[in-house]
Amino acid sequence: MAPSAYIAPVINSTLVFRDDIFKGKVLFCTGGGSGICRAMTEAVMRHGANATIVGRKLDRLTQAAKELSQTTGQVCIPAQADVRQPSAIQDAVTKTIEKFGRIDFVICGAAGNFLAPISGMSENAFRTVMEIDTIGTYNTIKATLAHVRASKGSFIMTSATLHYNGTPYQAHVSAAKAGVDALSNVLAVEEGPHGVRSNVIAPGPIANTEGMTRLAPTSGKEFPYPLGRPGDVKDVSNATVFLFSDAAAYVTGQILAVDGGSEHLRTTQLPYPASVLDPSATLKVLKARM
Repeated sequence: MAPSAYIAPVINSTLVFRDDIFKGKVLFCTGGGSGICRAMTEAVMRHGANATIVGRKLDRLTQAAKELSQTTGQVCIPAQADVRQPSAIQDAVTKTIEKFGRIDFVICGAAGNFLAPISGMSENAFRTVMEIDTIGTYNTIKATLAHVRASKGSFIMTSATLHYNGTPYQAHVSAAKAGVDALSNVLAVEEGPHGVRSNVIAPGPIANTEGMTRLAPTSGKEFPYPLGRPGDVKDVSNATVFLFSDAAAYVTGQILAVDGGSEHLRTTQLPYPASVLDPSATLKVLKARM
């Protein structure tokens, strides 16, 4: 009988880090009302931080903030804002300072994505993703930077691994996330002398998230993973806690792929070259799955 492959465990960050390492700290997270960024927020709060979660849908934010507060015993407030609008993000920052008096950590997590080949994507559709992901990240940095400088804090940008290779149907998000990575690198160099760190977390396939449900042609479980399984939101959360912690005090300007090593084996999940030769048929299959 052939030996079984190793499967990496999914653990809680509280098993590794003290539950009070972020006591007195404040997190500002765009995109924190759902998905990966909500899980990242919860992890930071479980270690003692209070938080503001930012997004466009106030009802979802309000419910998420209530649940996060109840689950962690910390305080989470919602702030409705579109990251494409600098004044709206500034208002969310002002609300945070009025409530908590400081901002120590920032997660730039607002993002948009859909499947479309370049030949079938409008200029407006491409621009929208660039505005949400790249310009939204820039707007968030600008609005929070003075406060993060004051607290000698840290930024985390949520990115992706799609642009490490050419990924069909993902030109828009590949370009946007490459820009996010570049922003973080420059921020790390410019703000390091001020005591500010900036890093990127690039999740690979994360199970049971909107991205996998909406955008992947399959569940992803059948693809090869060196560590035996697709990612879990806790894997991203654990990386978040590490990068914000004092254990990462000498880590800045880095891109941390949280993908179980899958990028080294990745090929496009869409049928190739069929998906680019007949995009309409491919999109019909994807819509049927959704």
